[in-house]
Amino acid sequence: MAGLLSGLDQFGLGNLEGMNLFETPSSNKEEGEAVVAAPVIQESDFIFDKTSACPICDREFKTKTVKIGKAKLVGTDMDLRPRYENIDMLKYDVILCPHCGYASLSRYFKFVTSPQAKAIQAVITKAFKPRPESKDIYTFEEALERYKLALANCIVKQAKASEKAYVCLKTAWLLRGHLESLDPADPEYNKKKADFEADENEFLKNALEGFLAARQSEGYPMCGMDECTVDYLIAVTAIRFEQYDVATKLVSNILVSSTANQRMKDKTRDLKDLLMKKIKEQKAAK
Repeated sequence: MAGLLSGLDQFGLGNLEGMNLFETPSSNKEEGEAVVAAPVIQESDFIFDKTSACPICDREFKTKTVKIGKAKLVGTDMDLRPRYENIDMLKYDVILCPHCGYASLSRYFKFVTSPQAKAIQAVITKAFKPRPESKDIYTFEEALERYKLALANCIVKQAKASEKAYVCLKTAWLLRGHLESLDPADPEYNKKKADFEADENEFLKNALEGFLAARQSEGYPMCGMDECTVDYLIAVTAIRFEQYDVATKLVSNILVSSTANQRMKDKTRDLKDLLMKKIKEQKAAK
């Protein structure tokens, strides 16, 4: 009777014909036998070039985009910054038109009013000078430039406070990711770390200010988030900057909310524990 793998010799694999189907392969390799290495996952494996049409100048261009469902979420920071395996998704959330300089978070890119477009053309496009990009991926430095352009566009087009706050929040997250990618063995690491943390704090302070303003004047969903999520973000950031009265009020609101889900309430209870600890430390220091 022919074996299960008979006929493989025509492919030059006759030596495999007698393999046992259910036998566990031996881990011992004969001397000189090649070991096949597992494929190395590259950031570029998650990226493709997507064609976008600019709502300001009507020209088409390519932008690097993360393939839907390709990246694996491995967790979130306390302030909801997402962390993915093998890629920082935040690097690809700003769309930039290389022709006119219009830049925006992908969520808002298509939504521009006529007065906003005129303002961008008059201020941004008039002075914009495109820069060459990396071929396969966006570096953290390139991503930061894109976020700063998005923030500049927000200011010029007089975007809502929530949009400006969201750009600041995501820029802070991007800086945090960049810091995590650095080598602690670098002789300049401590200086870089201090600079990155200072910049992150600056963006977070502006995010806090913007979300507090938006909370008083805008409706929900806000930046794709419901009221409890926005309140949670504000509370986390307020604790960071010792605005404990603001955090206390918002934490209480979430815990008594009838719309907050159990997962959000559990996260908020953890946040409340941190808040109580910080308040206690503050009182002890006085």
